[in-house]
Amino acid sequence: MSEIKYKPLPVLASSPLVGEGVETGKEYWRSLDELADTPEFRKYLETEFPSKHELWMDPISRRDFMKLMGAGMAMMFFSGCRKPLEQIFPFNENPETQIPGKPLFYATAIPLGGYAQGVLVENHEGRPTKIEGNPKHPDSLGGTDVFMQAAILGLYDPDRSQAVMNTGIISSWDEFLRDLHRVLDAQAAAQGAGLRILTQTVTSPTLAAQMQAFQKRFPKARWHQYEPLGRHAALAGARMAFGQYAEPQYDFEKAQVILSLDSDFMADIPGKLRYARHFTAGRNLVEGRTTMNRLYVAEPSPTITGSSADHRLPVRACDIEGLARALAQELGAPGGASGSLPSADRWIQAVAKDLRSHKGRSLVIAGDSQPAIVHALAHGLNQALGNSGNTVSYIKPVMVQPEDQLASLKELVDDMQNKKVDALLVLGGNPLYDAPADIPFAAALEKVGWRAHVGLYADETSNLCHWHVPQAHSLESWGDLRASDGTISIVQPLIEPIYEGKTLQEVISALVEDAPRTAHDIVKGYWKEKSGTLDFENAWRTSLHNGIVEGTALSELPVSFKASSPLVGEDRGGGFAVKTNPPSQPSPTRGEGAKDALEIVFKPDPSVWDGSFANNGWLQELPKPMTKLTWDNAALMSPDTAKRLGFDTEDVVLIEFDGRSVQAPVWMTPGHADNSVTLSLGYGRTHAGKVGNGKGFNAYALRTSGAMGFGTGIRISKTGQRYKLSSTDTHQGMEGRDIVRGATLAEYRSDPKFAYQEKDYPKSDDTLYNSPAQDMEVGWGMTIDMNACIGCNACVIGCQAENNISIVGKEEVARGREMHWIRVDNYFSGDPAHPDVTHQPVPCMHCEDAPCEPVCPVGATVHNDEGLNEMVYNRCVGTRYCSNNCPYKVRRFNFFQYADNETELLKFMRNPDVTVRERGVMEKCTYCVQRINAAKITAEKEDRPVGDGEIVTACQGACPTRAITFGNIRDKKSQVARLKAEPRNYAMLGELGVRPRTTYLAKVRNPNPDLEV
Repeated sequence: MSEIKYKPLPVLASSPLVGEGVETGKEYWRSLDELADTPEFRKYLETEFPSKHELWMDPISRRDFMKLMGAGMAMMFFSGCRKPLEQIFPFNENPETQIPGKPLFYATAIPLGGYAQGVLVENHEGRPTKIEGNPKHPDSLGGTDVFMQAAILGLYDPDRSQAVMNTGIISSWDEFLRDLHRVLDAQAAAQGAGLRILTQTVTSPTLAAQMQAFQKRFPKARWHQYEPLGRHAALAGARMAFGQYAEPQYDFEKAQVILSLDSDFMADIPGKLRYARHFTAGRNLVEGRTTMNRLYVAEPSPTITGSSADHRLPVRACDIEGLARALAQELGAPGGASGSLPSADRWIQAVAKDLRSHKGRSLVIAGDSQPAIVHALAHGLNQALGNSGNTVSYIKPVMVQPEDQLASLKELVDDMQNKKVDALLVLGGNPLYDAPADIPFAAALEKVGWRAHVGLYADETSNLCHWHVPQAHSLESWGDLRASDGTISIVQPLIEPIYEGKTLQEVISALVEDAPRTAHDIVKGYWKEKSGTLDFENAWRTSLHNGIVEGTALSELPVSFKASSPLVGEDRGGGFAVKTNPPSQPSPTRGEGAKDALEIVFKPDPSVWDGSFANNGWLQELPKPMTKLTWDNAALMSPDTAKRLGFDTEDVVLIEFDGRSVQAPVWMTPGHADNSVTLSLGYGRTHAGKVGNGKGFNAYALRTSGAMGFGTGIRISKTGQRYKLSSTDTHQGMEGRDIVRGATLAEYRSDPKFAYQEKDYPKSDDTLYNSPAQDMEVGWGMTIDMNACIGCNACVIGCQAENNISIVGKEEVARGREMHWIRVDNYFSGDPAHPDVTHQPVPCMHCEDAPCEPVCPVGATVHNDEGLNEMVYNRCVGTRYCSNNCPYKVRRFNFFQYADNETELLKFMRNPDVTVRERGVMEKCTYCVQRINAAKITAEKEDRPVGDGEIVTACQGACPTRAITFGNIRDKKSQVARLKAEPRNYAMLGELGVRPRTTYLAKVRNPNPDLEV
């Protein structure tokens, strides 16, 4: 591999629109290719709008694209009949609460890792169509993540399991019950000694009560739990430190200095949306505020939490323990040891000094992929800093049966191998796919005489079971779940089960009750029995309406370090006792290795999680927050590591670890730790569905029980093959323009208007555009605070769900034809080895002097009297002149028939207030004009003006950190107008004279002066 030479980026822009010698500020770049400015990259940019017909009609990509039918994929490229013949039937009797065209909203909860995420679901005539966060729920606070938004597509996925199956043949629920009862009768005499149940993490009080009843009826039966991304290490770390299981609750509102030890706390732990909201609130520099929190992150692979850090240290995962011990040594916390990580001494000393000066107002948090010892060290650091009871508290575990899930799974497999298990019921999950590679689950499962699986899909585990029962989706289920703080939500269905799926409560009811009940009766009956109020019906309805059961959050649990903790040695003078070389968890593949030893790191995928969402087309096509990869996973590594090993991006390499191997394409990642390779879990599926099958490689094949988060001692070699990856990070270039602006907190205090440049606001005489009148009472606009944006992509999927946006497939994305109406661009600055990262959401700017409008020959793109740049789809003839003339590149063209008009079920998913676009039509962000019009109609009926904040766009509503604000910019008292008056406000490419209605609040970081170069 030839040496990568990075071209110095221009500090001065010479465009006539900018003016000679005008400083464009800090240097930013979007990708390593842009930074290197290779001839191949320049050629790619120049062919952004290919005119050759053969590039449109590649027969290979057409054939591959046809395979991806279902679950949101467009299935037909031929122009055929655009409006398929449909038959509609009216209600015989219209439901009392239903008004045609007016949606209803219901509160419920969606599980992730067993924990509840509170949502409000929009329902059109009995069809769930859109999800918003529940502002009353402690773990959503009105925000969402990509998995919550994409749950709508999961509900209507035509690849979901549709029938009870027995050895691959369609059967029935009644037949399954008969066979189940035969097995139970045979187990009765032995008190269930040969009976096992395997579930994922359970937080449901109702299900817990049922499991107690099951174990009472079959006292020798065993209930096992396994969650592939479970909190095994976190719970073990608490037990190591405190002598009991406990779950920490972090208060980021009080924390002024935060240290993350490989914790992506804004993306992959329970409570992440709450933590993201409270963390970014501490960086809110509006209305004259000039103070903000400070975040330090040490991690191997770039994350959205790391991108928000004021100081990020790329470090191997196996070195995090040494770093934590060095910090403990500096701060007098238990488990301290010096000299563990000499290369980071300066960083450690500066962080320790900052934490020490903010005792009781600081916070240390360890990541779930780190071993138990690191969690225990983090608890010790918080204790030493006086944070316990201030920025961190503890509660009993939210899961109903806290246990070492790895040990539980091993026990189950051992029993199966020894033929102690006669019958196994797998309730949810896919252990055959995601169990640790050194636990022979598949081989052991085949030794079980009767095995059944309940799941959303007929997946890999189902394929090896005698029985498979379709599981009801969370949006068609009754149930209950706990949030990360213990608050209980009642899960209520928004639609009857589409495929007659069964809830886990219904399946367990069949085990313990002579006459199985419906899920509604089971859940309501449990709460009626537990209720202490005489007016149960009113309390029940209130809980359903609010989405939470009031007063159910778990109380604080008093904790203290136990004297026998492995962290605590001999007392050294009244402070925290220190043991110089405490043992870590025993494992031949974990621990600090040689400085240049390669490690492997396993992370949940930001799009498909643990593989549960592999068949969701929206998520597969969503550019991953840090790499912008779509439809694949890759072996992420730093440019320097790739250079040392002789690899280039898209080289296929053989990764060998602990006697196992996989092949994976390389992706060089700025900010990745050297001598570390990160693999995303959740790909390489064989029984996910038409969309998810065959995508990427299976990283679980290397993940062992001794290396659940990471392991050292891998070997990696080049295969000589290449694999094409599809990333959006090179789809636009900065061309030396100052699209992103940022400063340090000190610079902001010195010059609050650092982002202001006179060139952004050309005089009216400097433009040839006919500007709209400025005396309008209503003018819609948007402001995006880049201090609050964490790059989580919730806005992208929220917009996609709201506006019926199609997906196009990997090959089309590679050609720059993705259809997202809002994108989140990443901009890097500084050394590629440890760059700063800024996320910038880019919707349509709705320019007042829109350059797209005068070039349209048919008037398909026009300005309305409220400042919206509108698209008239019926006029569009597909010239694409508007897209060529848009400087922001936010217009999307339907090169083919991307919208799926053939799959009947997917039609129920679509928002009836938004047109479904056809082949040959341009589309773009509309500021959710359908929501604007709905609010205007309501206000007109009530004889009042539209209130400030009454209109919430889909991207704004989805955002967990409230980075997006929308409203009437003509109303000087509106929130959006006040934000546009902030000194950090600037217009992207304002020098072009297009006067965009969407503007940005510039990024401000709070670096530690002791670490400034």
